[in-house]
This record gives sequence, C-alpha cells and structure tokens, in this order.
Amino acid sequence: MTSSNDASGTAAGPYQAAGSLQGRTILMSGGSRGIGLAIALRAARDGANIALMAKTGQPHAKLEGTVFSAAEQVEAAGGRALPIVGDVRNDDDVAGAVAAAVERFGGIDIVINNASAIDLSKTDAVDMKRYDLMQDINVRGTFLLSKLALPALRRSPSAHILTLSPPLNLDPKWAGMHLAYTMAKYGMSLTTLGLAEELKEDGISVNSLWPCTLIDTAAIRNMPGGENIVKAARGPEIMADAAHAVLTGSNLAGDEGPRSGNFYTDEQVLASAGVADFSPYSLGAPEDRLVPDIFL
Repeated sequence: MTSSNDASGTAAGPYQAAGSLQGRTILMSGGSRGIGLAIALRAARDGANIALMAKTGQPHAKLEGTVFSAAEQVEAAGGRALPIVGDVRNDDDVAGAVAAAVERFGGIDIVINNASAIDLSKTDAVDMKRYDLMQDINVRGTFLLSKLALPALRRSPSAHILTLSPPLNLDPKWAGMHLAYTMAKYGMSLTTLGLAEELKEDGISVNSLWPCTLIDTAAIRNMPGGENIVKAARGPEIMADAAHAVLTGSNLAGDEGPRSGNFYTDEQVLASAGVADFSPYSLGAPEDRLVPDIFL
C-alpha cells in the first residue's frame, strides 16, 4: 500500500487539507482499529483531542488493537487521547463517555458514529442475536451517542455529527440482498437525515460518509474469503482523509451546498477537495478491479 497514516503522524496520500482540526475535541464510538482508528490518527496529526469509546479493553484473539493501543497511536501522531472502555449499547457507558470527554477536554465539538456490526445473512439464515446486535449497535448506538452529546455540541462554535453510513438508496436490490443489515445501516442514515433537520436552528452539522469501494477492515477480513476480498479493497486512509475534509469543510461541493444533511461518498468529498487520482489509496489492485461497496 502506498498511502498510510502511521503512528508518527507522517502525512501521506494525495489529499491536501485546506483546514485543520487543531484543538477540536472528537468523541468517537469504536476507533480501536480500522476506519475509526485511521480517522482518529488523521485528526491527531492536526493536534485534535480524541476521546475513543470502544469495547476492546483487553487484546482480542481475532481483532488487532485495543482502545489503549489506539490512544497511544493517537498521542504519537500528535493528538491528545482519552481511551474509554465502554459499550455503545449501554446507556450508562455512553453517558459516562460524554461526561469524561467534557471533563477532560472542556467540551465536545465532533461526534463520530463509527461503531457498527455487520452480518450479510439472508433472512432465513440470520441469527436473531445478530439481528439484535446490529440494531443495538448501529441504530440505537448512533442515536444514543448523538442524543447524549447534544448538550455539549450546542456549546461548540463548530459542532458536527458524522456517521459512517450509506446514502438512503431505496432500490429494492439492497433490502433484498441482506435485509437485516440493510435495515440497521439505513437506521443510522435515517438518524443523519432526521437530526440534520431537527438541529438546523442549533448550528450543528449532521452528515454521513460512505466508501465507494470495499475498505480493508477486520470485519471484512474475518468474513469467509475475506483475506482474498481485501486484495481488491482500498486502505482506510481514504475514509480518514474524506472525514477530515468533511469535518473541516474543505472545498465541498464548491462551497455552495448545504453543510448538513448530506450523504457523502469518499470519492465525492476528495474529488471536491482536489484529489484526481485515488490509486494511492488502493492495496495494489488496479482501479478498475476494485470491489464496489454496497448501497451505491
């Protein structure tokens, strides 16, 4: 891979930022690995404060990294980190994470709803515990973290809620392929749609971001055949750069469109920010052989 955000904070990739997250405080669900960690490291290079709430406090047999190792990487990259072991499904854990971020950093400017569970099983095959897990983490967790952070966000001069969820594409194809997962991801996107409208007068921007291609994550690698699938994926750095562009307002849509209620894709955002060549983000496969992501 030719594009990376390493723990030292060295910039890489074709994206040239027009804004900075220096001094801003981010509260993120998940973030101990994958896309969430990449977004955190990109923000850390600016000198952001990052509170990471994730379940993985101890090393996991199949998952790399913990919330504590992620925090160490954030600080090595130039940010200030607050690791919080917590479950986004638990009301007290989420309330505690919000309170801890406010106490440590004096407020919250950005909420990133990154935590998500995936199961692409058909309806006959999906286990109802997995169904409940996706609803609880994806939909309820996104709603809960956003809800409980609102008082702090209202005190920020540049508040933003960013959720990693797809555009609301009502083509029956996507519901028919994996109904349980589609319902859960679209629930996250409906939260974006509704909060953007509800919070218009509060000056809080609410947007979603989704990749155009598969992204190399532990969730993909742990799926059957995942090690081969990710060879035709991009690295999580493309989502990190796109999230940075959204959160800093870098040249999006020619600076003419609304800043809230958008369902951005990584390519759309980065193209608006001046990126013409996305190949540095890929893991080696030619651009025309990358696997498109779902829901687009």
